[in-house]
Amino acid sequence: MLRISIQTILRGALMTGGIFLAATAPLEVAAQDRTPMRIAVEGAFPPFNYLDANNKLQGFDIDIANALCEVGKFECQFIIEKWDDIIPNLVAEKYDAIISSMSMSLERRQKVAFTEKYYNSPSVFIVRKDSSINDISPAALSDKKLGVTSSTAQESFANHLYPEMKKTVFRSSPELYKGLADGNVDIILEDKLAIYDWIANTKAGSCCEFKGPDLVDITYFGEGAGIALRLDDKERLTRLNEALKSIKADGTYDMINAKYFPFSIQ
Repeated sequence: MLRISIQTILRGALMTGGIFLAATAPLEVAAQDRTPMRIAVEGAFPPFNYLDANNKLQGFDIDIANALCEVGKFECQFIIEKWDDIIPNLVAEKYDAIISSMSMSLERRQKVAFTEKYYNSPSVFIVRKDSSINDISPAALSDKKLGVTSSTAQESFANHLYPEMKKTVFRSSPELYKGLADGNVDIILEDKLAIYDWIANTKAGSCCEFKGPDLVDITYFGEGAGIALRLDDKERLTRLNEALKSIKADGTYDMINAKYFPFSIQ
């Protein structure tokens, strides 16, 4: 559902400096009483953030962001950004926050500040159901073709722990999944929650299954997904953490969670 529009839109974003989409703001709170906040998302990572058939942003990240904007009294805009550029352009002040399922790795913490985690998800290998792969150790996979998404924690993990494998780097998660389904790679490494819906609820994803245990390496995958901010943006960091606690306490977070997953992802 995304392939016909995402790349065209992202190309336009690069030419114009990003696509701006207004977040929903309650009418009873005047805009002048809110702090402006530009939020970057990739827009190509379902079910967390993606464009629907009407090119409207949807997903878990988007709903969480809107809830935080309401509780934290932010006047928010969404900007669709290429994943490879998302941290550099945050640092360059082209937007103020990244709410796009970003894992809080040690490497990223050198460049940006993170809020408390807003969800946690392990990474996992996925293969086609007719695959002969049973052992996911580096030695056993040395002659296999691995697929990963560009500039992700999974790519970094694979480069360091599976150096002998031949790797194909895809530009987005939908392209990664298609590469596995089409047989262009033998196995992929992906965030488990991100690919869960594709495997469980789509015809294309019925070809494939998880292989091996969940991977929870803190060095590469961090301690869950957090909201990224510039290192010196202390006030916004505090306000977002307070807003996150609020939506968890009042049940808003649980309602959003239940909309996308039949289990808790906190």
